[in-house]
Amino acid sequence: MTWWEGAVIAVAGLWAGGINTVVGSGTLVTFPVLVALGWPPVTATTSNAVGLITGSVTGAYGYRHELAGQRGRVIRYAVASFLGAIGGAVLLLSLPQDAFELVVPALVGLSVLLVAVQPLAARRLRTRNGADRSGPLLYVLIFLVGVYGGYFTAAQGIMLVGVMGFLLADSLQTLNAFKNTLSAVVNIVAGAVYAVVAPVSWPVVGVLAVSSTLGGLLGARVGRRLPPQVLRATVIVIGLAAVVHLLL
Repeated sequence: MTWWEGAVIAVAGLWAGGINTVVGSGTLVTFPVLVALGWPPVTATTSNAVGLITGSVTGAYGYRHELAGQRGRVIRYAVASFLGAIGGAVLLLSLPQDAFELVVPALVGLSVLLVAVQPLAARRLRTRNGADRSGPLLYVLIFLVGVYGGYFTAAQGIMLVGVMGFLLADSLQTLNAFKNTLSAVVNIVAGAVYAVVAPVSWPVVGVLAVSSTLGGLLGARVGRRLPPQVLRATVIVIGLAAVVHLLL
């Protein structure tokens, strides 16, 4: 890796760490950069997943105040994400690279739609029973997003906000905090598997780890200050951009 390649990757990692914390889909920045610089798709996927672990952890830490008193829920949701991430990592090592990418645009598009209608859904939930629907369906969906995240990682945050926002009556900032924590769990699990059994470029990992950590800290400072309407609009715009990017 040359110095200029390292500089390009560092800028991409800084942006990815920040955008992952605020919205999600930072992988859609770093993955194409690594492929364009000559790394094979599988190596780019695995190196990206390992390198962005620190950024996802710092992003989750930055949102810790939004999860005050939610320890039990965090643990339960994290178990579903943990199991899903293991399944996704196994799939990456056993299936063709493009197996899931065929349906990724549809999944991301559905998630964006769920984010868009979440305020209406939340109001109806409160009107009907004054609570949320955190039953088996929610855990199944978190598990499936974990499978996807362990396989490809791109836009898993948007998917999490989409499915959780449709079934839970929490504020968008609280959902974002859950999203950051669960994404961190998926990245840690998948990254640990990749580091042991998959091809990984450690110079790339080092650059991404440092730059995404800074991005995660900056993203948390910005994201926690965004009004709900602005945060929702940001999720939708970036989600739609991700769909277009994946289709092309």
